[in-house]
Amino acid sequence: MTDKLRIVFMGTPDFAVGILDHILKKKYNIVGVITVADKPAGRGQKIHESAVKKYAVEKKLNVLQPTNLKDPAFLEELVALNANLNIVVAFRMLPEVVWNMPKHGTFNLHASLLPQYRGAAPINWAIINGETKTGVTTFFIDDKIDTGAIILKKETNIGENESAGELHEKLMFLGAETVIETLSLIENNNCKPVIQIDTNELKTAYKLNKDNCKINWDWTGEQIHNHIRGLSPYPAAWCSIIDNEQSYATKIYKALFIVEKHSFKNGKIAVSKNSMKIYCSNGYLEIIEIQFPGKRKMSINDFLNGTNLSEDAMAQ
Repeated sequence: MTDKLRIVFMGTPDFAVGILDHILKKKYNIVGVITVADKPAGRGQKIHESAVKKYAVEKKLNVLQPTNLKDPAFLEELVALNANLNIVVAFRMLPEVVWNMPKHGTFNLHASLLPQYRGAAPINWAIINGETKTGVTTFFIDDKIDTGAIILKKETNIGENESAGELHEKLMFLGAETVIETLSLIENNNCKPVIQIDTNELKTAYKLNKDNCKINWDWTGEQIHNHIRGLSPYPAAWCSIIDNEQSYATKIYKALFIVEKHSFKNGKIAVSKNSMKIYCSNGYLEIIEIQFPGKRKMSINDFLNGTNLSEDAMAQ
C-alpha cells in the first residue's frame, strides 16, 4: 500500500539544492521549502539569499524563512501545509515540535557514513583525516545531532588527491539517489530504520574555523596534503608566510606532497622560476594554487610572476 507524500524540504546551501532538484524531477510533491532568512553579507552588505531560496523561487515553490523555528506564527504556517514528511539537508537543528509534526516524521541526509563524522563538516573532515571511503546516510531525526535511526547508507571511495569540492559534487549525486530510495521505502511502508550503535572510535566533523584550518608545518607531508585538499576550495587551508619581517596570511588550495630527505627547517620556502616548495618533516609540498592577502586565487606560475620572495622566506 502506498501513501501519497506531501513533503516539506528544509535546507540552505548548494548541496541541498542538488537534492531538492532531484526530488522535483522525480515528481514528488513539495508543499513547502524552509530555508534561512535573508541577511546582509560581504563588503557592500548586500542582502544575501540562500542557494535553496533562489532555486525554490525559480521553481515557484512555497518558501518559508523563519528566524525562530518555535515561533507560533511559523508553526501555524507549517501545520497549514498539511505535510506528512519533512526532509532536511544541511539546515539546522530542529525543535521536536517541528521534526515530530508530520505523520512519517523527518529524515535527514548526512554526508558521512554514520555514526562516523556527526557534525557540521563531514566532507572536509573525512579528507583531512585521510579516509579512503565515505558516503551518505539517511536517518530519522531525534532530539540529538545526527544520532537518529538509520534508513539507508551508501558508500563511495575518496581519491588520494580528491578535494572537498570534488567530493561534495560526488556525494550530492549519491545523496540525491539515496533520498529517492528512502522516499520509495517510506511511501511504500517498507522503511525499517536501524538504531545507531556508537563505537569507541567515533570521529567528529567539527565546525570549521580559522584555528582548525591553519596548516602546521611540523605535521607530516601526508597530513598537510590531506589538510589542504580537505579544505579546498572552501574555506581553504592557510598559513602565515614570513618574509622581510612581514607576515602574509596565505591560503593554499592545491599542492602535491613529495617524499624527500632534507636538512631544512620545517616551513622553509624554496622558490625557483616556476615552482614553490615548502618543506615539512618528511619531504615538501609543491604548491600549485595559492592566494596572497588582497589578491585572487592563482596558479603558482602567475603568483611567482608577480611576487618576489626572499631566500629567507618561511611558512608558519
